[in-house]
Order: sequence, then C-alpha cells, then structure tokens
Amino acid sequence: MALKYPAIEVTVVDVSRPRIDAWNSDRPAILEPGLDAVVRACRGRNFSLSADVDRHVADADIVFVSVNTPTKARGLGAGRAPDLAYWESAARVVAAASRSRPGTGKIVVEKSAVPVRTAEAMERILEANATGSGGGAFQVLSNPEFFSEGTAVRDLLCPDRVVIGGRATDAGAVRALADVYAHWVPEDRIVSTGLLSAELAKLAASALLAQRVSSVNALSALDGRVGGGSRFLDAGVGLGGPSLRRDVLSLAYACERHGLHEAVEYWRQVVAVNEYQKDRFVRRVVASMLGAVAGKKVAVLGLAFKKGVRDTRESPAVDVCRALLADGARVSVYDPVVSERQIRRDTAAQEEVEVARDAYGLCVLTEWDEFRTLDCRRVFDVVMRPAFVFDGRNVVDAGELREIGFVVNAVGKPLDAWLKGIPAVA
Repeated sequence: MALKYPAIEVTVVDVSRPRIDAWNSDRPAILEPGLDAVVRACRGRNFSLSADVDRHVADADIVFVSVNTPTKARGLGAGRAPDLAYWESAARVVAAASRSRPGTGKIVVEKSAVPVRTAEAMERILEANATGSGGGAFQVLSNPEFFSEGTAVRDLLCPDRVVIGGRATDAGAVRALADVYAHWVPEDRIVSTGLLSAELAKLAASALLAQRVSSVNALSALDGRVGGGSRFLDAGVGLGGPSLRRDVLSLAYACERHGLHEAVEYWRQVVAVNEYQKDRFVRRVVASMLGAVAGKKVAVLGLAFKKGVRDTRESPAVDVCRALLADGARVSVYDPVVSERQIRRDTAAQEEVEVARDAYGLCVLTEWDEFRTLDCRRVFDVVMRPAFVFDGRNVVDAGELREIGFVVNAVGKPLDAWLKGIPAVA
C-alpha cells in the first residue's frame, strides 16, 4: 500500500519492540523475495514501523488487525478451534487507543484468518469499550489475504482478487478501502461482499487447497503401490505452513458447532490424510533400514515448509525429524536458510558441516534448488551402504542416483527394486 499509494501514511505497529527493531535494522526480519526492496523503497518516506502502538492506532483512520490466530493448544476446542486471544487483545487496544481522539470514527479491517462471525464479535468489543467514553463509531470490515509465502510480494502487487466484506450500512467504509486498492488493482478484481461471506472466503480457499494437496497425496499412495509413478500428480510428504491446517481445522470446528457432523468428518479427513502421508514416509524410512533406525544417522535436507521461506511452522520436515528421533535415530539437518538455533528448537536435531557423512539415509524434505544439483557421486562416497535416498519432494533424479548406486524412494513413485519383498515397506 505504501509503495503503490505514496499519498498515504502507513505505520506497522507491534507490542514486541525486539521485533520492530529487527524490522528497522539493515537485515531483513523475514525471508520473503522482494519484500526487503519494498521496505527500503518506502521506509522514511510514507512507511514506518513502531512499538508505540497506542499513539499510532489513535492517529489512524484505518486500522488493519493482522495478528496470529493459532489453533488452541488446550481448553475447549483444543486441537480444533482457533485461539483468538491475540485478536481480542488487539480489538481492546484499538478501542482503548481510540478514546484519546473523541468524536472520530475508525475503519477497523479484519486481516487475520478467523472464524465466521468474528467481525461481529469485534464490533461488540469495540462498541462496549467505546460506550460513554466519547470515542467515535467503528466500522468493521473483513479483508482476507490470499497470498502465499515465498510469492507474497508478487501476489500482493498482482492479486487475482481482493475481497472486501462489510454490512450494507458500511458502504462508505468499503468504498474507502476499495479506493486504496484501486491505486494498483484493476477494478474488476476488487470484490465487495457481505461480512460473513468475506470471512468464509479465506477459510474456503485454504480448505480447497488443502483438499487438493491431500487428494494428490492419497492418489500417490496408490500410484506408488501399483507402479504407476505418474509425473502429473506432483505429490509431496505433506502440506505445510502456518495457515492451511489451521484453517481446515477452523472450518471443521465451525461445522461441528452447527451440528454438521458429516461435514466435520469430511474436513477432518483432509487433515488426517496429510498426517497419514507423513507417517507413511517415516514408516518407509524405518522399514527400509530393516525396522531398526536406533543409533543410525539420518540426514535431512530441508526444514522450511517450502523453498523460498525461512518458516518452519507446521513443516512436515519437522514432524518427520521428531518421529525419527523418537525411534532412536540420530538426525542431522541441513537447510540453507533456517538457523541452527531454529533447527534445535523445532527438532532437537543437530546441524553438521558434513550432514551426509556416515548417514544411513538421506531425506529430501524441502524443494530447495540446490538439492537438485547435489554432487551425488561425492555424497555416495561418504554415506553408509546400502545408501538410501528418501525423496519427499520429487526433487532428485532417481535414475541418475540409481546408476551411482543409491537405493531411491520417491513419494508417489514405484518401489526401488532393492526394496521389493522387504517386510513392512509400503
């Protein structure tokens, strides 16, 4: 917004000063292609980052609430419902800060992925805290994001759609937000809809993508068993990232609360198939080593949930590492962008300079380009024999590796001849 609409002032605020300091430093706070260039182009012009939340919220005409809404870890709905604690806290901050400017209204925009009717709950919190304080009226809109990590800048600069949801009485607020986007988004891609429809649109988009990934992975299980090895499926070790699983569970929980039991089971199975895919991958690793990985070194290439990002949240690679460690394996991890500290925090695994040396198996779990150009003959010289490669992303050239001498297992591909007949390899 700051890049494409220089006439407006954009301030990002956070209660965490270390996080704001990281963003204000010369080193990018997160790995997202193109984002650092955008920040540098706008910072000091019409874009800033601050930990002074109250002052900037009070001064703002439009407030975007973009806080984390993870799946609840405990309490009612644990493992199913989204945790709205950060979201509620943000709503109360907006209400409290707005009291310092009596008589002025604000447009509050819901950006976080939230359950349907969350905007209505936000309205109630804002109105309750503004009553009798002299604060102005609030208009709450839903404006969900559909970008993907790794391509976020491109997706934001050239979106296929921008959805803005509001009540019929909020037409002026919807138009004001649409006017901001109109500085770079074609008018036919800006979709105005109802508040509930906008909230559901985000959950639906995530759920349908997760459904597609799980369907492909379910087909890959049969494809590999019957020897099809289709190159069209593009199967993987499982979906990852902070939003897909969370949004599907949130949608299932919404169905549960409305008594839609068949719909609940449908969406839960989308998640279950994803868990099955990771479990099947681990079982193949263990079974290939004759059911005994205890004390054996397994090298893992890639921990980020996808290439181009540093994010390991809900990464299938993390779950694979934890499962192997639980079975007694010595797991060594290499990822070109994930720090050793993060690797240890997520998995308790090691990061080694020579990750493949003396390894009984190599697991490729992130599709980094550098893994496509490994010096496989050099790797073959330092690993244990038989030398296993378990490709969870269909990155390596299986034919080339087999010529060198590797035993290759690739998701959705037929079993290596060496493994046929070994018990429990499926």
